[in-house]
Amino acid sequence: MSGGKLYGLIGRNVENSLSPVIHNALFKRYGIDAFYTKISSDSIGNAMKKVKELDFKGINITMPYKEQVISYLDELRGDAEIIRVVNTVKNEDGRFVGYNTDGIGALKALKRFTNLIGKKVLILGGGGAGKSIAYSLSKLAEVTVLDRKESRIKEVEKIGVKGGLLNRENLRNLIEEVDILINATPVGMKGDESLVPGEFLREDMVVMDIVYAPLQTRLLKDSIERGCITVDGLWMLVEQAAESFRIWTGMEGDPIFMRKVAMEALK
Repeated sequence: MSGGKLYGLIGRNVENSLSPVIHNALFKRYGIDAFYTKISSDSIGNAMKKVKELDFKGINITMPYKEQVISYLDELRGDAEIIRVVNTVKNEDGRFVGYNTDGIGALKALKRFTNLIGKKVLILGGGGAGKSIAYSLSKLAEVTVLDRKESRIKEVEKIGVKGGLLNRENLRNLIEEVDILINATPVGMKGDESLVPGEFLREDMVVMDIVYAPLQTRLLKDSIERGCITVDGLWMLVEQAAESFRIWTGMEGDPIFMRKVAMEALK
């Protein structure tokens, strides 16, 4: 491609990301002369230097740079300004503006399966994604975040969300009273692992995993066996991608079309 606008994804290990497949399909569908690529880097500084030199019009940020990238931006907007976690950047005439679409992506994904107003939500993991999801859902629901790191617990408490240590006892006690359980950690991405013993799950729960490869993690398999409503990570991926696409282009991406494209790539 020559002459088109450049977009991309920055992360440490992004070789298997579905984001390029999704966004390039959207550009093609809407007749936009643009190309979305991957930038795998051990340095957010080097990656951002490249992005600015090549005049990328928009980028997504993934692990482990969602907080580190802020020092290379000119402005934060929306939820990103409050939670200080960025996964989407727009180049506005040379000024790089940070946004967060993870939270709204999770919210929209869950809304496809359940009502959120007044519900009790337990999120496992207070990293960039967990913190973003917690803040968005806390506007509608009662949210608690469990993490193994005290520093992350303090960070989620700063944005008005309950925090606690992720251990077996807290997990068992809290799962007994929540309506929605979300895994916002990478556990399940490699190997057949889950943070939640299957016997802790209840059939009246909604269980969401933000991991999308594999599409059906051990947590979701166990949840299906227990009769829970399950929400796979691909729903959040396409919903947050649709929001990024809207920020960059002003156009509404179709999450159903995007999911179909992603599912084809996963085969």
